[in-house]
Amino acid sequence: MDARITVDLNLPEDRASPRPRRKSKRVWVGGTAIGDGAPVAVQSMCTTLTHDVDATIRQIEQLQEGGCEIARVAVPDKRAGEALKEVVRRSILPVVADIHFDYKLALMALDAKVHKLRLNPGNIHNKDGVREVVRRAKDQGTPIRIGVNHGSIGDRQPGDVRDEAQRMVDLALSEIKILEDLDFDDIVVSVKAFEVPVMIAAYRRLAKAVPYPLHLGVTEAGTALSGSIRSAAGMSVLLYEGIGDTIRVSLSEDPVVEVKAAFDLLKSLGLRDQGLTLVACPSCGRADIDLIPLAKVAEERLRALPTPMKVAVMGCEVNGPGEAKDADVGIAGGVGKGAIFRKGKIVGTYPEDKLMDALLAEIDKILIENGKEPYSQKAPKLSHAGQLTPGRSVPAGQRT
Repeated sequence: MDARITVDLNLPEDRASPRPRRKSKRVWVGGTAIGDGAPVAVQSMCTTLTHDVDATIRQIEQLQEGGCEIARVAVPDKRAGEALKEVVRRSILPVVADIHFDYKLALMALDAKVHKLRLNPGNIHNKDGVREVVRRAKDQGTPIRIGVNHGSIGDRQPGDVRDEAQRMVDLALSEIKILEDLDFDDIVVSVKAFEVPVMIAAYRRLAKAVPYPLHLGVTEAGTALSGSIRSAAGMSVLLYEGIGDTIRVSLSEDPVVEVKAAFDLLKSLGLRDQGLTLVACPSCGRADIDLIPLAKVAEERLRALPTPMKVAVMGCEVNGPGEAKDADVGIAGGVGKGAIFRKGKIVGTYPEDKLMDALLAEIDKILIENGKEPYSQKAPKLSHAGQLTPGRSVPAGQRT
């Protein structure tokens, strides 16, 4: 029996790439475009007290260095609102004011000339106040994100048979109508939930209902590992379907980690091409080199690469240049040594303790060949010496 599968590459579901991006209005947040085919923008939120302007600016600068394109700050009180003007003046990134409960804080944010407002319709109940905010935002050309969180939508009323996803969507639509009735359409929308199936369903429905760009996120996702997995589980489905124009990976972590996780997610889907893409095999008993710490050191030393580059760290001849032949450059492990390869071709062999320096030297060659500055002198100075796994000095096939 012929078991071959016929694939029609004209069908979007059979293509080895994300679906075409959903069409939406374009919204500008400072100089960063969201929607209408613009690259999926990466944003994060400061963990500092906003009234501590120096600390907030330091964190915004760290976010920018990590690749963040939009920074959100909390505005829980008048003191934070009063600090916004200085934050906006000094910030290298567009600043979004995060507003809950009190519409008057949004007016203070507009006085400070923030680049976008985030309003939570689940807890800002003074709709006349919201209308006042919208009129001011329209006059100033300041966009507004309608940011629905599942935890803020209130208790289900008797007789309400809608599922949780629809309750979020309906709340977003009711708030959008307030804005549209005032001829305001500089809108971004989000419907975040902790439960991934609820979040996916809400965004799919919203994507069909409105023409506005969508901000994706899984709210209260968790710590670095579990939160990144939960965020990827939700957002990657939607992004692959062409839904989503800006993202935040919400983690109980340094916000710079959020940015790194966001770019890794987007790079995995082929939606952004920025800096390092590290390919590393998972290691096993065949590995003839101490792969795990070597891969970690490679990731840390290469994290600031300014140019898109795929770098492989492979543990043995099985997963060496052959399986990683599409990498720009990489390491293939041997017994106490390793080979450096480019596009699957070995260009040199070095002792294990010299491999990272050799890899960096080869990366410099690639950059110089492409008219760019070398990187190695800017890379963090780290070593995996002292972390070697016992037994790796004996070839895998000879270990007893």
